[in-house]
Amino acid sequence: MRLSSIPISAWVGIAGIVLALFCAIFAPWIAPFGERDVVGDIWLPMGGDFLLGTDNLGRDLLSRLIFGARTTIFVALAATVVSFSLGMLLSFTAAVTGGFIDQLFSRFNDLMMAIPTLIFALVVLAVLPQQLWILILVMAILDSTRVFRIGRAVALDVAVMEFVEAARLRGEGTRWIIFREILPNTLSPLLAEFGLRFAFSILFLSTLSFLGLGIQPPAADWGGMVKDNKDGIIFGISAALIPGGAIAGLAICVNLVVDWLMKRTSSLKGGRGDA
Repeated sequence: MRLSSIPISAWVGIAGIVLALFCAIFAPWIAPFGERDVVGDIWLPMGGDFLLGTDNLGRDLLSRLIFGARTTIFVALAATVVSFSLGMLLSFTAAVTGGFIDQLFSRFNDLMMAIPTLIFALVVLAVLPQQLWILILVMAILDSTRVFRIGRAVALDVAVMEFVEAARLRGEGTRWIIFREILPNTLSPLLAEFGLRFAFSILFLSTLSFLGLGIQPPAADWGGMVKDNKDGIIFGISAALIPGGAIAGLAICVNLVVDWLMKRTSSLKGGRGDA
């Protein structure tokens, strides 16, 4: 792959993701102040010692934004990985096994999808202890229903192809068929779905934090920063818009890269087929 073949939109997405990851990894070393340090008056304007100003408690917004990148990306990525692992395993098993197992998994998935995701998450998180692993697990379980739906759809298309039937005739087991026959031939749509699920996880986590049931203060995350500074909008203070822009920007960057990878994977498959 030549670098010149990468479109400008993909470069923009890659740059945004790399910047967010750099902030997440090196937050303690590049942030001007500590995550929880009160360093000035409330809602100070941009400039001087505070490039992005201060928040509702007098903490440096740039430092909170950098530390918030680590929390937001870690939780969203962990929830996406768990949801994809669970959703793909169950959906591929249902597609390959068929019969009662397929009907059981599919009907239970339909039941879960019938419940509004945000309402279900709010009820569960309000009852359970406010712990990070519980938040990740709840997000992953709810998101795995969407992964199951698309995973089962693409797996059913592949499961009826001749090379899968040949593997069955050779006596290969379910695990072999899933990981050696179906998974490599469904990577293109699943790759796109992974990116979309990651972007959705970022937005969903930010929504939960904004409603007070996501990342708990004083830990920094972008959704919580919007919540903390939302009252400043009434007075023309942009402190809430900065983390809001970061959320939107990262989601857009992820989608730009996923779109490019989706097109590239599809073109490679087409090229191999023509040959």
